[in-house]
Amino acid sequence: MIAALHYFVMSMESETSAIAHGLRRRDPDLLDHLIEQYQHRLLRYLICLTRNRDLAEDLFQETWIRVLERGSQYDGKHEFSTWLYAVARNLTIDYLRRKAPVSLDGLMDDEEHVPLEPADPRPLAWEVMAQHEQAERIGSALGGMPAEYRETVVLRFQEGLPLEEIATVTGARLGTVKSRLYRGLNMLMDRLGRGQA
Repeated sequence: MIAALHYFVMSMESETSAIAHGLRRRDPDLLDHLIEQYQHRLLRYLICLTRNRDLAEDLFQETWIRVLERGSQYDGKHEFSTWLYAVARNLTIDYLRRKAPVSLDGLMDDEEHVPLEPADPRPLAWEVMAQHEQAERIGSALGGMPAEYRETVVLRFQEGLPLEEIATVTGARLGTVKSRLYRGLNMLMDRLGRGQA
């Protein structure tokens, strides 16, 4: 058991080191592989942040350009996805600050709501409908929450990031992330419960 865990940790470290080395070399094959691997997750995250699909797509492109330009800044100490989300988040915040000098949360409330997409691309027809309805309910409930809680819930449960990685992406302390997650889940459950009544 311990040997298997050690192997897993070593393989993860070698994978992140290989990505860091490839980004420093600006390896086009590596970049193609990373885009293919992370494109759907990154776009979902950007849609969650901006609540505007067109803007999310623009920021998606800008994020990959930034990865290409500044890939040498990725040191391989964290998962690549953590660094990628941090780059995307910073670009989004920079864009929103340039657009209007208001808080990220305030600007997000004004944007058109875009529901989250179902995660499974090949379910049966009735499952598609059920997933779509569930995603719309969750997306609608998430849409009414303050941005910092919405972001934390999405990073934890939709993207599967551990709390420490969320703290790295958002620049918040671990205790703050835990508090946001707890409060965000309570808000989400409350909103979903009211939607059923």
